[in-house]
This record gives sequence, structure tokens and C-alpha cells, in this order.
Amino acid sequence: MAETREGPGRRGKRPGAAADEPAEAERPGRRRRSFQPAEEPRGTTVLHDTVSDRPQPLPARYFDTSTTEPISFYLSGLEELLSWKPNSNDEFNVSAVPLAKRQPLLHSKRPRTLVCHDMRGGYLEDRFIQGSATRNPYVFYHWRYIDIFVYFSHHTVTIPPVCWTNAAHRNGIPVLGTFITESLDGQKLCEAFLSGGEEAYLAVSNQLARIAQHYRFDGWLINIENTLSAAAVGNLPPFLRQLTAQVHSAVPGGLVIWYDSVLQNGTLQWQNELNEQNRVFFDACDGFFTNYNWKEEQLERTRSLAGPRLTDVYVGIDVFGRGDVVGSGFDTDKALRMIRQYGLSAAIFAPGWVYEHLGEENFLQNEDKFWSLLAQYLPTHSICTLPLATSFSLGMGTSRFLAGKEEEAGPWYDLSLQEIQPLYPELKGRLSTSCCLQDAWCGGSSLRVQGVIPPGEEHVATRLFSLQMPAPPKLFLTLLYKLEGSNPDEFTVSLELTTWDSATCHEGNVTSLPETNGRHHPRFLPAPPPGLAKLLAACGHGSNGWTSRCYELDLQDCSLRDLSLLVSRHQPSPQETPFTCLLGEVRVLDAANVAASPPQVHSLAASQLWWQEGPEAEQLSLSLTLHWAFPPGRADCFRIFSQGARCPRGQTSPQLLGLANGCLYRAVGLVVPRPAAQQSCRLELLVEPVLRDELPVDPDRWGRLVLVYSEPASATS
Repeated sequence: MAETREGPGRRGKRPGAAADEPAEAERPGRRRRSFQPAEEPRGTTVLHDTVSDRPQPLPARYFDTSTTEPISFYLSGLEELLSWKPNSNDEFNVSAVPLAKRQPLLHSKRPRTLVCHDMRGGYLEDRFIQGSATRNPYVFYHWRYIDIFVYFSHHTVTIPPVCWTNAAHRNGIPVLGTFITESLDGQKLCEAFLSGGEEAYLAVSNQLARIAQHYRFDGWLINIENTLSAAAVGNLPPFLRQLTAQVHSAVPGGLVIWYDSVLQNGTLQWQNELNEQNRVFFDACDGFFTNYNWKEEQLERTRSLAGPRLTDVYVGIDVFGRGDVVGSGFDTDKALRMIRQYGLSAAIFAPGWVYEHLGEENFLQNEDKFWSLLAQYLPTHSICTLPLATSFSLGMGTSRFLAGKEEEAGPWYDLSLQEIQPLYPELKGRLSTSCCLQDAWCGGSSLRVQGVIPPGEEHVATRLFSLQMPAPPKLFLTLLYKLEGSNPDEFTVSLELTTWDSATCHEGNVTSLPETNGRHHPRFLPAPPPGLAKLLAACGHGSNGWTSRCYELDLQDCSLRDLSLLVSRHQPSPQETPFTCLLGEVRVLDAANVAASPPQVHSLAASQLWWQEGPEAEQLSLSLTLHWAFPPGRADCFRIFSQGARCPRGQTSPQLLGLANGCLYRAVGLVVPRPAAQQSCRLELLVEPVLRDELPVDPDRWGRLVLVYSEPASATS
């Protein structure tokens, strides 16, 4: 059950609100009347605003009608699709996270894994673009094991909520929306754009490609689940070919995948395989997603017909097990094993079964169990760019942490703030990795590594990330950890990097001998090197029970392979030694880039100011949209602060308002003092960039905006 908060909390869309209805139009409110920006020295923007009683219309498609928070949306019907065009109100829905590079490339010939999200109809708490106060939300975080993510709903045009695109892209996974038609209404829609001439279906394909390009997701799953006339089905392959070509042109690496539904004669009849009756659609696009009630002989026929494109066939697995299936639930591995025996790709449909069927309370444990059962059949992919920096946050939590200290109590959920996720290795009885919500360095969670050091062994290595990239000449690595248990002093925690076998790879200078096993143990830095004191100021100085360590490693002509956590015991023992370690943050940095001066947040401005009464007699509630400029790709997110409002009759305290993934943020329900007649108040807002390498940025490079506001001349105090 989702929780809600009053005032600046999150609420659902009011039932019956139309797409073009102004948010809050029926309630008396206040908004800006005058707006004159002026630049102060030191880059501070000063705005002057007069509180006014006129309501501000914000379209309900893009903003929640109760709070004016930005929300994700879908399109219903052909008319909404054809009339869609970008506008200034939908900027929050544009993904701010580019698709991270990965190895192997998606189009390599190894079998792939597609996950098709189907969670209670979609657009639940994930529609709130800036997050919600949801307890025990559904999250996905085993990104290293999959290749494509599809956001599915039964609306005609499912535009993936931007939080899913941001989380997936950060972990190197492309995201597809869904174009679906169903039943009699779907049949009428298809006839409207497919049974006529080329112009009608070209208009639809053009709009779908434009939508993917504008919101920066990666393509479409096409699901036509209704019968078609001879004229309509005849135009379906050219429509698919045109859509595929347009998506490829508009979206680098874009994809169009067809779902096993109608046949080439227009009949709706799921085949559970690729065959001559549906091959025409496979030939017209990038992939084919089969229905779920297949048998082994159908896999064999599919493999034969697909030929060299066998990995473009995604054999469907319904985790709910509807119909006659090979395996589902915690037996999904049975179906996946059979699919892999034939070299085919897999499409795992509705893995939210773990959440919906087994419940919310133990979701994370059950989710780890589900994916660990499949892991041996899921080829992983590697990170291939630096910096690599993560605090392992899932984009949710029971509290929000900063520098190892609880910054804000209470549940929160924002997948856009999910960080790069590790491999989550599991060895029964020997090693497990899981999320820890009770303690974290930054965000909402840390990574708990539990295991035993076997008798006679000195250490255990836990593989966190697979890497595939040339190693720069010098690396800096940082680690924040906390040992739990009664005897933490018995252990040493460190990082290990491995490199791919190469006769030319050397640690140190070229006269050094190569490592025989490709394992490198970076040198511990008790103090930061000259010139980097500020950068690595925390080395060796933990806080709130966390230990911080910094390392350096010099490599020549090497290629990085794995990053592992090494837990060692100080004394050998004939008995196994259990340990529990929380990882709060790991960073791998190219030393050549870390000393670069961070850019400045500039052009900070505000718009869509919305004044309301209360909550107390001498207070006002302010909502406004901040937008600013910052070089693309340099920031992982931005932290938005209020320094408080000051008036002659009172003031408010500084507070963290929230975090933004892109260069805009809507502050909602900010309580400020009401100005007295003929007096003004001053509200200061700050935007702090959080860089991809998570290194601190001086406050003089933050964005700063001062809002000077007053009552109109005719108002009484």
C-alpha cells in the first residue's frame, strides 16, 4: 500500500481528470503576477514576484492535479497519438541519463534476455517523476543479467515513465515502450491507419519514432492483439519496416520488436513459435517475442526457421504461469534452461510476480532468490567506461542517508536515483550479496556482503563488477565500508582488480614483470597525493562508523576485467570464519580526469510559480519550477536546497528539497512566511551538482537563486 503525505507529499491523480484539464483550476490559489529577473554579481539570479490570487493552469497530462508535481503519462487512441507534439510542459518526461556503453554490444550473437514489465497495469507510484513516499515499492535492480527492458501497459501508447529509462540507461540497458491494440476498439484503430493508403501508416510510424527520440527511450514493442482485414494486414509489414527504419534513424541503437499475435492472413491466433504464418513480421523488424505456451518441438522449429537470426527471437516466459507452460514462478529456470539449449533469446514477462504474488514485506529477499535461480542462464554484460562510482542505492529506502548519517527519516521511492548496480553474486552456504536498507553511506541502501572464509584460506573475493575497457595509466580507487559482527578487527577489507591475460600488461612501469594471474592489489594511500588533497580528503577518515580507504594502481597496456571485494582475516585458522560487510561506496577513477575543474551551474531561473494559502495564518505555500544549465554528461544528479525564507515577521529553516536527474526541478508545497503589507521577503534556493565521480563541488560553483516576494499593494497584512 502506497503512503501519502500532506502538503509537499505525493498524491495520486484525481479520478476523472481529463488530459487537458488545468491542474488545480477548481481551487482558489495564488500565482505570480510580476516577474523581473536580474543578475547579481557572483552568478546569483534575483527574481521579484508579487503574490497574486489568480490560479495557474498546468495541464493535467503532465502535472498532478492535487500537487502540481510532474508526472509520467501515456496516450490513448489514435487521435492522441497523431496530435502529439513536444511542448514546454513535458520536459520532465525527457530522460536525462544517456544509455551507458556496455560490452558485449547488444547486437552480438549471444542469446539475450528481455524483461517485460507488467505491474498491475503500470503508471503506479512510478508515474511521480520526482519520487514518492512509498513504503515497500516494486523495484528492479538485476540489470547486469538482462539486455532489454520493456515497459508494458494496456494503454495504446505506453511511454515508459522516465524513472525507468533513467535507471536502465545508467546500467546500460535500452528501454522500449509499447504500442498495443486490443479487442474491437483495437481493431477499429488498426483499420483506421492500416487499411487505407501509405500516408496513414507513415503518419503513425513517424509519430512513434518522434516520441521515442524526444523522450530518449530506445524503441517499441508492437502488440496487435485483434483481427485485421486483408487490407490492414497487407499494410502491416511495410508499416513495421518503415517504423523500424525511422526508429533506427532517430534513436541510436533503437529497436522494434514484434509480439506473436496476428497471422499474415489477419487472424488473431498466438503461435508460441516463429513459423511461416508470422515470419513476415519478424522479417520486417528487429525481433520476435513469442507467446508463452510453447513446447520443446516448437523451439526446435523456431531455431531452424530463424537461421542466423536465432538470437533475435525472444521466447516468452510468463512468470505467472498462465496457460500450459514449461516453468514459472520459482521454476522459471526450467523454461529458461530449455530456451538456452536451443541458443534462443528469452523474454521474461511479468517478473513482478515476486512482488504481486509473494507480497511486499519480503520482496527484496524473494527477488534475490528469483534471479539467483536464473543466473546461470543469464549472460552478464560489462561496464566499459570510467568513472565507475556507486553507493549501490536502489532508488528507494526507509530513510535517506548522506555521509553515513540519516539525513531524512521516512520511506521514499525514486528510481531515477537508483545507482549503478553490481552483479549480486551468490554461492550457496559460502557467499551472498543483498541490499541493506537499515544503514547506508549515501542514498537509501548499501550492499551487504555476507560469507565465510573457508578453513585454511586467507581471504574471500566477491566479484562486484565485470569490466571490459583499456586501463588508463593510473587509477584511483576509493572504498567505504563497515564491518558488522562482534570481532570486526579480525578482518581487512580491500579492492582487487583483475586484467585480461596479455603478454604486454604490466603493473607499474614497463620494466616490471607481468602479473602471472592478472590480479592486481592497488596500493593503499594513507594520505592523498600532492595536488589531490581536496579530492581524496576523506582517505583513511571514516565517519558514523564507516571506514574510508583510497588506493592507486599504475598499469601499462592492460585491459580491465573484474572489480572484486577482498575480505581477509589477519590470522590463519583451521575453522571457517563468518563475516558481514556493508559496502557504502566504491569508485574507480581515471587519475588523468579527476583533477579537472568542475563546471559551474548557470542560467538558474524559475517559472510556473504557484502561491496558495497556509498551512498557518501567517504562511504561504509556494510551488515553482527551477531550470538551469550544466554541461551534459558531467552530473549524475543535482541536490536542491532551500536556505530558508526571511521576512521581518519570521523565517523558515534551511532544508533539502529533493534531488533532480536533469536540469530542472519542481519544488512543491514549500512553506514560506507571508510578507507584511509594503514589505518583502527573501527566499534563497541552491542547486548543487553531484558529479558522476561523486567528487565534491565547491559551493561557489553551485546555482543560486534569490526570490524576493511581496503582497500586492492593495493586500492587507
